[in-house]
Amino acid sequence: MKNLMNHVDNALAESLDGFALANADIVLLGADREFVQRKNPKPGKVALISGGGSGHEPLHAGFVGFGMLDAACPGQIFTSPTPNQMMNAAQAVDGGSGILFIVKNYSGDMMNFQMAADMLDQENAIVVVNDDVAVEDSTYTTGRRGVAGTLIVEKILGAAAERGDSLKQLKALGDAVNKATASMGVALTSCTVPAAGTPTFHIGMHEMEVGVGIHGEPGRRRVPLASADDIAEELTSAIIKDLAVKPGQEVILLVNGFGGTPMLELYLMVNAAHKVLSKAGVRVARHLTGSYVTSLEMAGCSITACVADPEILTLWDAPVQTAALRWGM
Repeated sequence: MKNLMNHVDNALAESLDGFALANADIVLLGADREFVQRKNPKPGKVALISGGGSGHEPLHAGFVGFGMLDAACPGQIFTSPTPNQMMNAAQAVDGGSGILFIVKNYSGDMMNFQMAADMLDQENAIVVVNDDVAVEDSTYTTGRRGVAGTLIVEKILGAAAERGDSLKQLKALGDAVNKATASMGVALTSCTVPAAGTPTFHIGMHEMEVGVGIHGEPGRRRVPLASADDIAEELTSAIIKDLAVKPGQEVILLVNGFGGTPMLELYLMVNAAHKVLSKAGVRVARHLTGSYVTSLEMAGCSITACVADPEILTLWDAPVQTAALRWGM
């Protein structure tokens, strides 16, 4: 496999240096590159911290800034950050009103974030994201995985924290948004972790993996490649069933690329998902399309829907300025 890098051992460090240079108006890089933090924090607000293994960019560092996260802790590729990273990040961005950790439901992330929370002197809480409807258990987790819905949870909570919500209010809101959010993905190719140098899994030219996770974990089944409409039908129908979305309800629709899918295909999938939602009487109130929660260079996409009431839509529309999301400023 060909990569744009100098040495695999330095890839994350040099990438973080470049990220900080490219977004110097928004973020700062913490000591020893343990975390990325918001450059201009707001005193007195609850600090939001997330993180996870690298390889999913722009998640999570790309969502640090006004209206979203105060800090993000990057682990090595597909590897959880350490409790020390999370503790140091919390101390760096503590605004005096507590710390809220937003954690994807993967075993390593859950264990290390919980350890950090237990050791912190600051008041804190954890919101767990487990939006993947494909499987209940996988290689990396017990229970449903946290995938692209993490972006929606971080955006909504970031806006609520910016307006001054308390730690208790943010915890309740985060749990509610997670419960109202569901995702499912499909992979057309594997990804290749640079240190391994070979694909994580092997998939035929005319096959696809339905329900894949963001590390390339197996999904529901391996099947022949289908049309975009058929893929959208399966993914979106599973989401509608999981959320028990009723006719007349509104949703935020996120069509997310895994890193190797062109925008032409992602917008095609937006159109296909719309057909399924419209048939079910569900209105798409807001859209977001692009590669936001990736799996290195894997081809494929996920569909996410969040059932949205007026407050959720207001928080979604609230101004945000991060490397990956910017509107309303």
